[in-house]
Amino acid sequence: MLTQAENETLTRVGPGTPVGELLRRYWHVVGAMGQLDQDPVRSVRVLGEDLVLYRDEAGTLGLVGERCAHRGISLAYGIPQINGLRCAYHGWTYDASGRVVDMPFEPACLPLKIAAYPVQELGGLIFAYLGPEPRPLLPRWDLLVRADLDRNIRIGELDCNWLQPMDNAMDPVHFEHLHAAFGNYAMRKQGKPPFMAPARHVKIDFDVFEYGIFKRRLLEGEPEDCDDWTTGHPVLFPNILAQGGDTPSFQIRVPVDDTHTVVYWYTTRARPDGRPPQTEIPVGVQQHKRPDGSFVDDTIPGQDMLAWDAQGPITDRTSEHLVTSDKGILLYRKLLLEQVERVQRGEDPLGVIRDPAKNEPMIPIAREGQRLRAFRIPASVQHPVGHMPER
Repeated sequence: MLTQAENETLTRVGPGTPVGELLRRYWHVVGAMGQLDQDPVRSVRVLGEDLVLYRDEAGTLGLVGERCAHRGISLAYGIPQINGLRCAYHGWTYDASGRVVDMPFEPACLPLKIAAYPVQELGGLIFAYLGPEPRPLLPRWDLLVRADLDRNIRIGELDCNWLQPMDNAMDPVHFEHLHAAFGNYAMRKQGKPPFMAPARHVKIDFDVFEYGIFKRRLLEGEPEDCDDWTTGHPVLFPNILAQGGDTPSFQIRVPVDDTHTVVYWYTTRARPDGRPPQTEIPVGVQQHKRPDGSFVDDTIPGQDMLAWDAQGPITDRTSEHLVTSDKGILLYRKLLLEQVERVQRGEDPLGVIRDPAKNEPMIPIAREGQRLRAFRIPASVQHPVGHMPER
């Protein structure tokens, strides 16, 4: 188990905190282009900072501090202009660098500037970098840039700390119990057929590599040369779970603040020959609670979100009793603390990319192939694009 001080260190993400400073060395998703198609100005909270994401009339993306420098009104009510975001109150306009470029009525535009962070679009997602310069390259992960894929984005909001879904990503055995055993129980209570026929985990293991940790498993009935054991699937440090199979996907867990997280399910499928590329990427909401406040327990994403959220805003890791199946969780937490120390020494942490030759044209990621072979999900149970289970 962790001490209270260790739990505080691992879970606090605001400016100046150890893990907060580590996370600021990476690019983080702050929205999807489809969201800006619905509304070009959006409030964003990430790593404990309140910001406003916008797209101006020239198509330029900006991420600026929430408050106007004049009288402090929220710029979430701003109006996109050709040269930036115009404050609704008195018309002061801010470009993507946070600089005031227009002050109506005033004889001169004062040299004022608010907080602003660089943003880039890749694969329909909008990434921001909140750390010190020089900034690293935005990683060109394979699924974000491949030209032969159709994509789908679903977004879920959690009332819990980011480390809870990340601990889960390092816990292969939960699939056998949370999704198979509990999932079947939830279906039975509703008079529905079972989710899947579970298979017992025989062994699990983990390998640290250049960009994170590979999670491997061997299930009862599988041969030792199966790719779930020889390859597995990776967690791209610090907060992306990558999965393979017929719908390769990313689950991107973005810390909003100490007690809230946004998860992006970024799911892809090979485009059939002759079909034209997508002109837009659908963006939907991944619900995990019903209108009465109860958790959605009859979908795999809902079960994952239940497990994360039902631990409370920040789980008390001082009362844990970790066992042999938790060795991936222990490895991940150890790696987090090691990377905190690297940042404190002025070094780049794991997975930060600065060499363009490594980033172009894309970064290929090894994954397991055929998903959920041993779990045998019945054809009657549909898992549409965007509902890739966490394994």
